[in-house]
Amino acid sequence: MIDYHVHLEEGPYSFRWLERTSQAIRFFNEDEAAAQGSKAFVELQIQQLAKRLQSGCYSEEWLDLYLQQAKQLGLREVGIVDHLYRFKETRTYFERYMQLGDNEVGKVQRYWLNRVMTESMDDFVSAINRAKEKWSRHGISLKLGIEADYFVGGEEELTSLLAAYQWDYVIGSVHFVEGWGFDNPQTQYIFEGMDTATLQQNYTRFFATVEKMILSNMFDFVAHLDNFKVFDYQVKDTVFLDSWYERIAKALITTQTATEINAGLYYRYPVKEMCPGPRFLQVLIDHGVAFTISSDAHFPDDLGKYTFVNAELLKSFGVQTIVGFEQRKKKLIQI
Repeated sequence: MIDYHVHLEEGPYSFRWLERTSQAIRFFNEDEAAAQGSKAFVELQIQQLAKRLQSGCYSEEWLDLYLQQAKQLGLREVGIVDHLYRFKETRTYFERYMQLGDNEVGKVQRYWLNRVMTESMDDFVSAINRAKEKWSRHGISLKLGIEADYFVGGEEELTSLLAAYQWDYVIGSVHFVEGWGFDNPQTQYIFEGMDTATLQQNYTRFFATVEKMILSNMFDFVAHLDNFKVFDYQVKDTVFLDSWYERIAKALITTQTATEINAGLYYRYPVKEMCPGPRFLQVLIDHGVAFTISSDAHFPDDLGKYTFVNAELLKSFGVQTIVGFEQRKKKLIQI
């Protein structure tokens, strides 16, 4: 079994982020639970978090927690990626296409960008490549991936940003519609002001961007094809949705681009549904689209979440193989 969409860290940084990080560390140190609620336990948490912050998310110690979880679950391949917007080298790209003006959305998104864009692409690539041999000794193939935000018109610049590294695969994803980061909880209020017609217009913009992303033929697989539903503001018009599902399936087949079953929205967001949703999944399978499987974990204790469940789901539809990648070459994996 595989998990091909795993992250190491995500800002913005807050006390909530510290608590979630502490929760992940405690997951791998169950013997400490007995001391919970004591002053000594809080002191230990502070020490652990201080070490985690000083060492960073690319440290061997943090990566080892992902390795430990992968071994526990019996995974055979894991792909660690990072969001493109994590890297300082990509600032010009995001500033060109995001809404970052002096209005309310612009101010919120600039605040967000300045707090998530903290890392170096060189550091990330070096850390994963160094870890590959160690993971291999434990019987797990570690893959180096990148989740690259797609913007219409930014194809040439994105190609240039990615060209310097030997990725095992590049994931294409859409997190912005006309510069608005629709999955940012700080901008969720925009959905609340939409009537049915406006919501459908924005779904059209989203799906049109997804279709252009696929037809650009830049990506090995594309992520969470219907994540515009993230906060559970959904279009009910099945004719409208089926039309887009068909168009996207045809684009994937035309370009021979794979997609994924992604569990992230199911266990981390209000919609509580896999990507793609059941109706969309059926259309994609009917067209013969190739799949990989992803937890979309952002902490080591989430690695592998629902990957076995989603493998069984694909098997129930008659799917016999999923896809993996090495040095951007596709391979079939029996399930």
